[in-house]
Amino acid sequence: MGKQTRREFLKTVGSAAASAGTLSILPGCSGMGQMTGTQRKRPNLVLVITDDQGYGDLGCHGNPVIRTPNLDRLHRQSIRLTDFHVDPTCSPTRSALMTGHYSTRTGVWHTIMGRSLLGKDEVTMADVFSAGGYRTGIFGKWHLGDNYPFRPQDRGFGEVLVHRAGGVGQGADDWGNDYFDDTYFRNGKPEKFEGYCTDIWFNEALKFIEANKDRPFFCYLTTNAPHGPYNVAEKYAEPYRNKDIPNPNFYGMITNIDENMGRLSKKLKALGLEEDTILIFMTDNGTAAGFRRGKGFNAGMRGTKGSEYDGGHRVPCFIRWPGGGLTGGRDVEHITAHIDVLPTLIELCGLKKPRGVKFDGASLAGLLKGKAKRWPDRTLLVHSQRIEHPEKWRKSAVMTERWRLVNGKELYDIKADPGQKNNVADKNPKVVEKLRKSYDKWWADLSQRFDEYCETIIGSDEENPCQLMSHDWHGPNPAWSQWAVLNGSKANGFWAVDVARDGKYEIALRRWPIEVDKPITAIIPRGKAIGATKARLKIADVDATKPIPADAHAVTFQVQLKAGKTRLQTWFTDEKGESRGAYYVYVKRL
Repeated sequence: MGKQTRREFLKTVGSAAASAGTLSILPGCSGMGQMTGTQRKRPNLVLVITDDQGYGDLGCHGNPVIRTPNLDRLHRQSIRLTDFHVDPTCSPTRSALMTGHYSTRTGVWHTIMGRSLLGKDEVTMADVFSAGGYRTGIFGKWHLGDNYPFRPQDRGFGEVLVHRAGGVGQGADDWGNDYFDDTYFRNGKPEKFEGYCTDIWFNEALKFIEANKDRPFFCYLTTNAPHGPYNVAEKYAEPYRNKDIPNPNFYGMITNIDENMGRLSKKLKALGLEEDTILIFMTDNGTAAGFRRGKGFNAGMRGTKGSEYDGGHRVPCFIRWPGGGLTGGRDVEHITAHIDVLPTLIELCGLKKPRGVKFDGASLAGLLKGKAKRWPDRTLLVHSQRIEHPEKWRKSAVMTERWRLVNGKELYDIKADPGQKNNVADKNPKVVEKLRKSYDKWWADLSQRFDEYCETIIGSDEENPCQLMSHDWHGPNPAWSQWAVLNGSKANGFWAVDVARDGKYEIALRRWPIEVDKPITAIIPRGKAIGATKARLKIADVDATKPIPADAHAVTFQVQLKAGKTRLQTWFTDEKGESRGAYYVYVKRL
């Protein structure tokens, strides 16, 4: 950040709280001390974000097929941000939402490749709420890092129940998870559950809310649904079969989410919390499966998930807070974005802004309350990089309330042409020039840190041992999914790591994760065998090779390392000289 770091922020609020005798704040812990009278009056926050659900995947937005009665009701009760933008994919949106910074500024511009790890200096929404005396909990998808110092319990959340990686059943997640009866991670420890993933996230969130009903709480309820694979009970998908839509299961997953939103609303009311709870519903990018090749519904927009056109990043955002006057079904039509959410909540909840942190977003409190007499013209930017190092103008949109400059060349009058069909760049050269200058300034600011890595810390007391997974390889084609592991993907890359302290380390190279615990060359159901005969480890000044014994589950190296940043890379090589990386590496400081 170049200003106050997260470490300094935590130290500052911890010292102030200790002096006042009101708060104990440590990384990963929520406020635990005495609540002042003012703090008791602060509203609770429930922030719900779904995965891959687009603006058009709601009945209240005109979709003629999908059934979302509870979300439609919330829409009628809320202040609606109708021109609200996020990034076109998962991790970037979540990093911006958590920090109030453009995603690229936080070190996040991809969903894999070590570029989905939230910069360790970033102060998060959970940090701010925890420092303000709130109990903090996350339930569902994090997707900003599975190792220290990137895990949610390292970033201000006191209660954590999540799957790993970018989706249930991806490479770093517990092996074999498929949305039903899965194993998730509670405060870093695996725990087996019965039931459907979305139901479990809501069940656990409701328990958290009830347990903290007498003190301010922040509940971050972040479903992996309706992200693929599109697994859901048939009773939810069946009503959409034989309809003119791309994917009945996708709609069924959303209907299940809607059912759970109804449960959430009833619980808040039953506990007497509805009036004093800010309830936000939003999604993380455009639709993934609600509109394909002209079939389905996309609210008239061009583009879907991953697109630089509005259909990739304009999403729903409903905000309801009866006790604060945020009700009544009113639209806010000004252009807004995910980067505005944290500064807005700081103002609405009476929290202290982190000293020295300059948000990219702005507080919308005045707009939400209808008290903003003048709202300045603003220019917002999004892009979808999804590569190792960002490229200027790649899949980008520069946005104002009227204009969209796409990829630096195409210009659309979004008021006259919401479907972005008519490029009017040639007719408006001055507008193009102005928006290009805004982008140039933005790029010059953000690009100063593009060559930096977000290093996983190995050998720390906070996570020892730790599991590294090829999802976070830096390289052109990381093996991010369990399918890639099953198929023996001939891919490789390096992990950017930071050795916590000098000492002896044990590093075990595996093809299969420890919960599978099969030999490196073994075949498991649906998988392929690999013929590896040698294992190689390279880290810092160590470059060592060992033979792979028959039926070895792992090849283990003991190495002496010095503290500091370095790279860790591995190879499994066969007799023909063909190789791939070890998809799972376990590192332990001895």
